[in-house]
Amino acid sequence: MLHSPSLMERAHARHGDLFTLRFVARAVSGPYAPREEGRWVFLADPEHVRQAFTADPDVVRTGETNRFLLDLVGPASILVLDEPQHMEHRRLLLGPLHGERVRRWTELIDAVAAAEVARWPRGAPLALWPRMQAITLEVIVRVVFGIDEPDRIGRWRELLATLLDRGTSPRHVVAQALSATLRGRPAGSARERLVAPLDAALAEEIGRRRAAADADARDDVLSALIAARREDGTALSDAELRDELVTLLVAGHESTATMLAWAFERLVRHPDALARLREEALAGGDAYATAVVRETLRLRPVLPIVLRRLAAPFEVGGRLLPADG
Repeated sequence: MLHSPSLMERAHARHGDLFTLRFVARAVSGPYAPREEGRWVFLADPEHVRQAFTADPDVVRTGETNRFLLDLVGPASILVLDEPQHMEHRRLLLGPLHGERVRRWTELIDAVAAAEVARWPRGAPLALWPRMQAITLEVIVRVVFGIDEPDRIGRWRELLATLLDRGTSPRHVVAQALSATLRGRPAGSARERLVAPLDAALAEEIGRRRAAADADARDDVLSALIAARREDGTALSDAELRDELVTLLVAGHESTATMLAWAFERLVRHPDALARLREEALAGGDAYATAVVRETLRLRPVLPIVLRRLAAPFEVGGRLLPADG
């Protein structure tokens, strides 16, 4: 399978830091069935990756490669937008995600993590990933919506767990990305099965917040996005709010839980690093913790691949890659 790291590792070992995988799909089986062909060029050298990530966004496109996520995140999500719409939405999102508001959230994160850890069994095996998911899910729901009622948090936990377990598994994501590469659209639609219940819950939260008398005094992300204005003074519509909220819920929950689980796994296998991290934490520092996060992401990246699409020829590693067309 293409999503298997062993395939990429074998291709890397055989062909070097820059190699191409060509693939063929058939809509139906049989020797005379029509074929659809595509290709991905893989970059493994860190300098080549840096060049791709810092290239002209009009040449190396990000949003186009994420269109397979449209059924989930919607057309106004920052994940599927390219310039200039991407920068406009990025400015709107950055407002709620920096400064004093974020510093206040650290107390919430500490409290949620401490309550979760207090429930862990002592002297018994523990599955890390579900426990990290429990922490990040409650944090993101409370940060995004500003809610603390157990029933409402439980409702969101169930909705997101179902959506993420079925809709963002590596096998599903790679299959959808391949289909979008070949056909320009994802294979099938997950909206009725997975996304419709989420949309209904989001519409309820948005309507509740718009009607709230204290919306201006709240510091959650939803309230800040409702108050945000573009340069022309216009606000985000309910549909745009929905798409950005889904993006925050998915990107801010699952990826963080995965990284934390791998960080624990790495640390328990390296007791010297764990001891140093614990010593720093007790002293109130965070420099080594930052290094631990970065090294974890280097060794165990949350995503096995990140896609870009070329709108024009692009040179990298001494090779001129053609536009995808």
